[in-house]
Amino acid sequence: MQVSPSLLSADFANLTPDLEMINASEADLLHLDVMDGVFVPNISFGFPVMKAVAKVCRKPLDVHLMIVEPQNWISQVRDLNAEYMVFHQEACTHIHRTVQAIHAAGMKAGVSLCPATPVGTLEDIIGDLDQVLLMSVNPGFGGQPFIPHVVEKVRKLRRMIDESGSKALINVDGGVNASTGALLAEAGADILVAGSYVFGAPNPNEAIHSLKVL
Repeated sequence: MQVSPSLLSADFANLTPDLEMINASEADLLHLDVMDGVFVPNISFGFPVMKAVAKVCRKPLDVHLMIVEPQNWISQVRDLNAEYMVFHQEACTHIHRTVQAIHAAGMKAGVSLCPATPVGTLEDIIGDLDQVLLMSVNPGFGGQPFIPHVVEKVRKLRRMIDESGSKALINVDGGVNASTGALLAEAGADILVAGSYVFGAPNPNEAIHSLKVL
């Protein structure tokens, strides 16, 4: 299992120790949740913070844009040397065009779905995606409880990907811990995002390892 700790739960008064912990850990990616107060009812951080993070973090960046008009920020995400740019289907009118532009910028493209959005809406784009990020909480806040029906969404998406021959990885974000992570792993998830479970743990490295071995 790939593990992508979410910076949203880190100590924003002193990010360097948390980033150094991530660098030394078994984490595969660092998840960056960008919120605009429009698409979601909260504001997190922007590109000045992410540029500073990118200078310290040695893990590939998994940038999750919970913002309107994500297509306008492709070059700025590229300049972070991000591995993935992930945007919400619900916030973008021209998904295929945006995916093409992300690829043209040299990044892997992902589409995220809110809990109430069916995975079937990706049927005509799944072959072009590198990642699908399923939200297992309503986007906008960290520390929310896991929404159980997302496990079945993972199963449905797994079947869609396998039947289509898509190379897309399934990522899940929200309420992930060792227990919910085990359910998601069994259903076919490839990547798990974890915020408070990692950064709120007495030993964050052990928390990351507990997901890594699922």
